[in-house]
Formats: sequence, structure tokens, C-alpha cells
Amino acid sequence: MTSSREPSEHTLTTRDGTALFYRAWLPVARADRPIDRALLLFHRGHEHSGRWHDVVAALGFDDVAVFAWDARGHGRSPGERGAADSLAVLVEDVDDFVRALTERHRIPVENMVVLAHSVGAVVVAAWVHDYAPPIRGLILATPAFRVKLYVPFAVPLLRLRQALLGSGYVKSYVKARMLTHDAVEAERYRQDALVFRQIAVNILLDLHDTSTRLLRDAGAIHAPTLILGAGADWVVSLRAQRRFFDGLASPIKELHVFPGFYHAIFHERDRHLPIQRARAFIHDRFQHPPVRPSLLAADANGPSRAAYERLREGRGARFLPAAWAMKTVGRLSDGIRLGWRAGFDSGVMLDYVYEHRPRGLTPLGRLIDRAYLNSIGWRGIRQRKAHLEQLLRAAVGRVHAEGRPIRLLDIASGPGRYLLETIDALAPLPVTALLRDDKTENVAAGRELARQLGLETVTFAQGDAFDRGALAAVRPRPTIAIVSGLYELFPENEGVLASLQGVADALEPGGYLIYTNQPYHPQLDFIARALINREGRPWVMRCRAQAEMDQLVAAAGFEKIRMAIDRWGIFTVSLARRREG
Repeated sequence: MTSSREPSEHTLTTRDGTALFYRAWLPVARADRPIDRALLLFHRGHEHSGRWHDVVAALGFDDVAVFAWDARGHGRSPGERGAADSLAVLVEDVDDFVRALTERHRIPVENMVVLAHSVGAVVVAAWVHDYAPPIRGLILATPAFRVKLYVPFAVPLLRLRQALLGSGYVKSYVKARMLTHDAVEAERYRQDALVFRQIAVNILLDLHDTSTRLLRDAGAIHAPTLILGAGADWVVSLRAQRRFFDGLASPIKELHVFPGFYHAIFHERDRHLPIQRARAFIHDRFQHPPVRPSLLAADANGPSRAAYERLREGRGARFLPAAWAMKTVGRLSDGIRLGWRAGFDSGVMLDYVYEHRPRGLTPLGRLIDRAYLNSIGWRGIRQRKAHLEQLLRAAVGRVHAEGRPIRLLDIASGPGRYLLETIDALAPLPVTALLRDDKTENVAAGRELARQLGLETVTFAQGDAFDRGALAAVRPRPTIAIVSGLYELFPENEGVLASLQGVADALEPGGYLIYTNQPYHPQLDFIARALINREGRPWVMRCRAQAEMDQLVAAAGFEKIRMAIDRWGIFTVSLARRREG
């Protein structure tokens, strides 16, 4: 079956103002057949959406809307060719693209299947992992989880080059004849003026690092997934694709490898084979209801629980030298000394990290403190703060536009520095706020900071963030609630759900919730072996998949609206709205 539809051309504006180009193959709408299903296509590195035209025709879905973008820096989209500030920007662009399609074409995410190729497949896999969209299905064609660079120590050498010379470019060694056995298709690739055969060094390194994270944490992905591999791929590693497939927690997953195929499987001599396989998967996904396994009990079983139990066993001799250093010379750092006194996960530590002002005993202590504050986890925390401020401003704007009073509730605020500073910056908007915390010293510190800032409409109170009844009794009812950095500290879901239900009880109908999550952390082992929490015990964390956290929020009566995540994939900040009624 083939389709002869011609694509229409469009643009969408991302959250940073970039106008991305995309093509749409739209079916003719009929009263008895609304356009309510979509297939989204994401091209491989160097390419553009026009390369999908023949594939769309071969798939032959005349009743499905098909959309394909030109990633920023590619094809007819703006931006430095083959480049972006980071791979995380491209992942964020995917989210903006999907959001724009749902708003513009009224097709719910639940009715979308996504097909992505090579580098695009890694970007899309990161989006599914990080943003947890409830898509109908996912197809990853020759995903570039490990690019074959062929030069010994290529990644360390590229990191050194970037540190010394800046990003720059790497020219692709891949010739057209290494992508396909089809001479006609190889020539088309060579003659395509929109194909850019270089990639920015920072994107190549981010691709490696993001793939490492996905390979380690593939168990966080639950969407039905089809992986299409090439048996004679010169460009990417088939072994890495198998490792990713083995780690997937998807209840429906398939891996098909086409013997003798080169990397560009949709432009290969026998391309009808992977196209047929993709078509069967897409058809099957649309013929059946969405598959979304419940993750509400993921705290009791599943990959994250197994990882948590391994950390609790307390083994890890390789971290003993680091732990000894943190307890001895590390105490010259004010931040590390504060961690040993109050806990490295405490509210006062968070405040110290937000300040980001290295201090210590002697110049060596200040140097150690600088390194401590610049660790990847604390960099992620500061980015989380920036995202919290952005989404808080967005929520305040929504409430103000709706003509409702702006009443904030933070159920575990710590001293509340970022929130107080944001409230101060929102003037002259009339904002009132209740900040609660279970630590007396945090409440006292917050009151003092509010006094210094002259915030007379802010109240601090001591309270338990997991007491549903106490939260429900908060009056006047808030229109915006915030839960930041709290649930990440508690591995069990029962208390988290009770807390979220209490927040829902407290909020006005249609009120907003801002919540954070930690779906991944690259230093879990070090933290568990070398640091203590606020209770003086080893700081052992269980990361929640974003899909798990979102399901808890949904179970409490909220609908997620949007989300932000740092470039390392550690901390997320989400905005949700309490459902009416």
C-alpha cells in the first residue's frame, strides 16, 4: 500500500523563540473519520524531513496524520548547522514540537506513534525517558547509542579538544556508500544540498553521555517499543542497541535486525522489509488501546527498587578513600562541614548551594568548597531552582489571568530562599504565601529572610508535609502549591501519594501544583557510601522514573501541563493543574 499525499509546510515556535520547520502529510477529514491519530517522524543526524517523503508514501497510512520536523541546525530550520547549545535543547524541542501539534491539530499524545532514526532516535528516547509522554508506541531505527568513531580514545580526546579549543566540528567519515547498498539512494544523499555532513563536538559528546544515561536507565521506559537494527552497520553499535532493548521495562517490545543492511535502513536496497515491520507495529498500536502499566507500586518492585536495595547493602570499598577525604580535609570546606552537621540533604544545605559562594578555612578550604559546589548534582540543583522560578512565574501568570487571588503554599519550604526572592521579584503583583517546614531552624531562618526582604504577606509555620488532614485544613485555600525537593528523599510511595492528596484537598479547584522529581543521578553510589542525610544515616536515594512520579500526581487528581529538566537528566520540575470537581 502506498500514499500519494503531498506534504504541507509549517513552522512552530519553541520555548526559546526558535521557529522550527516541519512537514505535515494530512489526511482529508470526514465527519465519520476525524483526524485523531498521528505518526511523528524524526530524521537521523545530518538530514532533514524531506528525506521521509518516500517512507511516508510506502507506509500508506491515508487515515493517519504524519508530521516530520527539521531539527534546529538542520534542513530548513534555523540555527548553526549541525549544532545546538546541547543535546538537551533538542530533547526540549521534541517536547515543544509535540505540544504544538496537540494544540494545533487537536490530536492527543495518547494517539501518537513516534518513529525516529539514528541520532534522532537517541533524542526521542531521551524525551520518552525524561518527559514520560503517554505515547501509543515508539520505533527506534538504528539508534545511535554508541557511534563507531574508530579512533582510539576518541571521546576523551574530543573532551580535551573541547576544553582547549571550544566546540568546533567533526566531519562525518561516513560516505554515502557506507549508508546504503542502493546506488541511486546513495547518489541522492550525495546530491542533497540540505544534508550537512558535520556535527558539533559538544553534540557528539552529549550524544555519548545521554546514551550512557539511557543505557543505564532503560528500565524507566515503559512505552511499547520496536527497535530496528542493521546487521552490517558501519555507523553505530548493534551491541548497544541490544543492551538498551534488554533493559527496557516496556510490556510490549520487539527487536528486529536486518542482516546485511547498512545504517540508513529506510533507504536501503530492501527497505520494504523495515518499512513493512514498522507499518505492522504502527497498525497494531492503533488497533489496540494504549498500554500504560501502573507504576504506583514501583517502590515495591521494579528496577529502581532493586537499585535502591543494592545501595542499602552498604558495600563499596572503592569509595572509602573519598569518604575518608570528605570527613578529614574536606571539613576545611564550609559546605562539606555544614553537610556533616545538618545533613547533605537538609534545607540549610540547599540554601547554601543556592547561594553558590565558595567559603572555607584557608585558601585550600575555599578551593575544596568551589569543587564541592560545582559537582554535577549541585549544578543540577541550581538549574532546578531556575526551572522552579520559571514555572512559578508561569503559574502566577495563569492565576492572575484567570482573575483569581495569588495564594502560594509550599509544604516543605526549608528556609525558602528561592521562593522568597521570586515573590519579591513579582511585585507589585499581590502575592500571599504560606511556607511550611518540619524543622524549627528552617522556619526561623525563613522568617528572618522574609523580614530582610520586607515581605509582610509571607507566613511561616511548622508542619508535616505528609499529614494529609493538616494540609487539607490550610485556609485560605491556596491557588498554587509547591513541593520542591521533598519526595526525592523518601523511597516509599504511600506517604508521597497521601501528601499529594492533601495538597489536592487544600487547593482551590483548578489550582496549580509545581512538583519536582529526580529520575536519575550519576552519583548515587558515591552519595550512598560517602555522605549522610539529615538524620545522620547514609544518604541512600531511590530515583523515581518520571512516569512513576506523574502517575502519583495523576492519582491525586492532577493533570500535568508542562515540564522542564536539566541538561544532565537529573532533576525535573513540572506544572500540573488540579482537575475540576
